[in-house]
Amino acid sequence: MRPNKFRELLNAGKPTLGTHIHTTWPSIVEAIGHTGMYDYVEFVAEYGPFDLYVLDDLCRAAELHNMGSMIKVDQEPRSFIAQRAIGSGFGSVLFADCQSVEDVKECVRITRADTPEDGGTYGVATRRFSYMGYGGSPDYVQALRDIVVVIMIEKRGTVENLEEVLSVEGVDMIQWGGADYSMSVGMAGQRGSPEIKAAERKVFETAIKMGVPPRAELGSADQAKYYLDLGVRHFCIGTDVSILFNWWKEHGDNLRKALEGA
Repeated sequence: MRPNKFRELLNAGKPTLGTHIHTTWPSIVEAIGHTGMYDYVEFVAEYGPFDLYVLDDLCRAAELHNMGSMIKVDQEPRSFIAQRAIGSGFGSVLFADCQSVEDVKECVRITRADTPEDGGTYGVATRRFSYMGYGGSPDYVQALRDIVVVIMIEKRGTVENLEEVLSVEGVDMIQWGGADYSMSVGMAGQRGSPEIKAAERKVFETAIKMGVPPRAELGSADQAKYYLDLGVRHFCIGTDVSILFNWWKEHGDNLRKALEGA
């Protein structure tokens, strides 16, 4: 079985750096790989259309450059999408919209083998991550144990029961979701308010205290200091759609002004 780079970095206690993509074009993954800067690429499948063939292709492109891969999946049908993504070669799954501790436990079960000791729901399948072998071997089971499970902390229920969530065996990392959390507490659009920022800080500090590494999402590197000072060592920076939009807007605006003055 192919080594899980993300898992290896976590086990070694090393920091990680990823970036987000919405696109399904594998060449974008290769372009990211050519920079030599990133440990993994996160395919934000929750936000755009894709098919099952794309999952295989994105993983192939990442592997060409020795990068790991993460997929962010919807609340439903999270079991189907997560298990097919793992079968394609994704080494990490970011689960969105968990409402309760039981939701979090279910997310872990989705990624784990259907064995008495693992208690998961992932059975034997002939999929790419097992080199199209039939699966079910001890190596196959271990590969499922190595899948990195990341949970979005973005709903009132998971924040109010944070310590219990962080105590769930198999939760490897958490990610704050300020936009969803602000909606869930009746403060839609106020993710930057003092109340929401205080909740974010509490989530990060509690996770670090309990030994579950949190990950911060950034738009630029100059936003990192706040989180570094908290003790955060895992980051995902930038999103392809936002990068393109900002470039087009800035340079289109500058050129429009130049044309108007010509």
